Amino acid sequence: MFKRIREDIRCVRDRDPAARNAFDVLTCYPGIHALLWHRLCHRLWIWRLYWLARFVSLIARWTTGIEIHPGARIGRRFFIDHGMGVVIGETAVIGDDCTLYHGVTLGGTSLEQGKRHPTLEDDVVVGAGAKVLGPVTVGTGARVGSNAVVVKDVPEGATMVGIPARIAGQREEKTPRRQATARKIGFDAYGTTDMPDPVSQAINSILDHIYVTDERLVEMCEVIRDLGGRLPDARIPDLDCSKFENGLRTHQEAVEQAKLGGDGTGEHSR
Repeated sequence: MFKRIREDIRCVRDRDPAARNAFDVLTCYPGIHALLWHRLCHRLWIWRLYWLARFVSLIARWTTGIEIHPGARIGRRFFIDHGMGVVIGETAVIGDDCTLYHGVTLGGTSLEQGKRHPTLEDDVVVGAGAKVLGPVTVGTGARVGSNAVVVKDVPEGATMVGIPARIAGQREEKTPRRQATARKIGFDAYGTTDMPDPVSQAINSILDHIYVTDERLVEMCEVIRDLGGRLPDARIPDLDCSKFENGLRTHQEAVEQAKLGGDGTGEHSR
């Protein structure tokens, strides 16, 4: 149990720059409180203590502003940021490493018994005010923009916006060679945003160019050695890109916050 709590705290600190320390997260983040309450309620639900599970979940709703049905299944490293007004239905299934912002609803569209709430696969982010309705599946790595209403299945890596939600972009995966180049020059690649972003595209283009140039230089050195030339073995020095990297991360956080509906208040503004 304590291992899971430490994991929950760590995931909050990784995703929220306003989280100063573990004590701050454990005492001041309603998303963590709601998750701990839910684990108790879900265990009671499994034991068929349905009324008690619902009553405890009601107390959790009073104290956190987050409503999670005891029957919902939630994976590891789940993070609810801000949290007020989040509703997660009975048959909802949430995978690992998912993030929900305030005002999100994972709701049902049917009065019949059975699966009637969404399934979020791993690494899904749902922006503020968004609604995912019905027994739809949101694929791994997908993003749902602020105030979007999703009523159909979402493919992996897609970014959904609008009412009803439509695909606005597809996440580009980091290529192995781009990652290798970034590590070689001592820079952790800024990564890619879900929507086209000129800064990230420019940096990724530079990394690709460096990779090709490096390959050509290696080939030239091999040819020179084959012809009898002597070349000293030299290691490419690591670059100090900390300031550059921090600036890019700040830019990325601003883009993500604007895209997912972050309002600059609450946890992120502290």
